[in-house]
This record gives sequence, structure tokens and C-alpha cells, in this order.
Amino acid sequence: MAASLPLHFQLQGKGFPILCLHGHPGSGQCMSVFTNSLSQNFQTISPDLRGYGKSSTKRDFEMTQHLIDIEALLEKLQIPRCFILGWSLGGIIAMELALRNPEQVAGLILIATAAKPRNNHPPITWQDNLYTALAGIINWFLPGWQWNIDTFGRRSLFRYLIPQHTPASYQYLGKEALPAYLQTSRFATRALNQALRNGYNRLADLPQIQCPCLVLAGAGDRHITAESTQETAFQLNNANWLCYPDTAHLFPWEIPNLVLTDIKNWIGDHQINFIIPK
Repeated sequence: MAASLPLHFQLQGKGFPILCLHGHPGSGQCMSVFTNSLSQNFQTISPDLRGYGKSSTKRDFEMTQHLIDIEALLEKLQIPRCFILGWSLGGIIAMELALRNPEQVAGLILIATAAKPRNNHPPITWQDNLYTALAGIINWFLPGWQWNIDTFGRRSLFRYLIPQHTPASYQYLGKEALPAYLQTSRFATRALNQALRNGYNRLADLPQIQCPCLVLAGAGDRHITAESTQETAFQLNNANWLCYPDTAHLFPWEIPNLVLTDIKNWIGDHQINFIIPK
């Protein structure tokens, strides 16, 4: 078996554990929109996956290595059972963990993800890259500045990620997304791209997952389409499906209060799953 990498992680709160897994590019800090709120009633664990954030690596790896790393982290923290909240790539890893370790997963919260991910992103032009660079640099220094949003942000590739263009969502882009992007290694990017080139598709295996699932999507998601997320929800035996209008791939940063309310209500409906078998 391949050796695990000790992952950098953040622990917040006390109570039944919720493992929060970020997307690509990303880091555990990008999950603060969830952890800062959920940690008021639960213990949240938000690791930097291998090759992301402060969990650095200097060699190529396969996507299955993420599973080995997380299993080692849960063993280290002596967590026998938890909810898993996964955003984008994190949702794919969450489903894989539920397939490998069903007794350990009390429930899945799957956000902007799919067991057979598909995108419909338009071709990227040089103007897109120019405006994205300008918007990103200015937003790094002045997160959420309305002039930058109106002048460059709405013309940049951000328009496919956060169509509502609120100052609050640009705060997340400046403080969390850009640092995570800069800390995402080429090894992590290669591992993900290789899995996608190989035609990643776990739809046929989803009926094996018996735990309750909450599946959320942004209606305008171009990176992992809402249709592919819905397809995943319909293949799960015990899933609730919600799709938010006028949002895209980063919808938790666009409508955080609504998303958190829906997540908390769903968890409240499944409190029996807090029981940890002895």
C-alpha cells in the first residue's frame, strides 16, 4: 500500500465530526464558509489535500492517494464515524470514501460535484485571461471593491463562477481562492487531469452508498454542470437534491446563508446518524 502523507488540517468546534473536503484549486481554508458556521455545533476537520495548500508534495501521485491520506488522518484523530462535506473535487473524494468505508460515513453533503463530471465551459479568449488577471490582482489588494467588480470582474472568467458578482463573494475570491490557487501544485493538477482523461465515471457504483446524502448545485454551473450533479443525486438511494437559480460553481460564496440553512436543516433531519457504533 502506498504511504500516506501527513496532511495539514484545521480543527474547529466540538461535537459530531464533519470532514470538509475542498475542490481544485483549493485548500482547507476555502471551506471556512462552512466550518466557521458548522463548528458552532459540530467538530469540523478541513484538511489541505495532498499537493494543495500546506500539504506539499514533490512527486506525481494518483487520485486514490487522497483516500489513503484521509483515512490516515481520520485514524490519527480517532474518528470512527463522520459526515463528509465535499465541494467539487472534494465531493468526488467523499463519494469514494463512502464506497470504501461505508461504516465510517454517516452522511454525505455533496456540493457542485458529480460521479461523472461534465462541463460546458465556453472557449477561453485572451481577453478573458487579461480581465481575469486584472480583476484578480486588484481584488487581492482590495477584496470586494465594487469598481473592480464592475470594470473587470464582470468581464473576466469570474462570470462563470459567481454570476451574481456580490462584494461578499469577491471577498472570498481575494482572501481564499487566490492564495489556494497559488499553492496548488502541478502534481495535484496532473493527478486530477489524468483521472478526467481516463473518463472518471462512478455512476454505476452509487447505489452501493446507503447513507443519507444532500446534493446541491448551482443552476448555471459551467465547470460541473447542474445536470451532471442531478444525475448523481438520482443514482443515490437516499438523496435530497437542491438546485439554486442564478448561481454557478462557487454558489456557497454567493448565497452562503441559504446554503448553510439548507445544510443545517438536512443534518437536523438525520440526527440519528450521529450515533457512533461501539
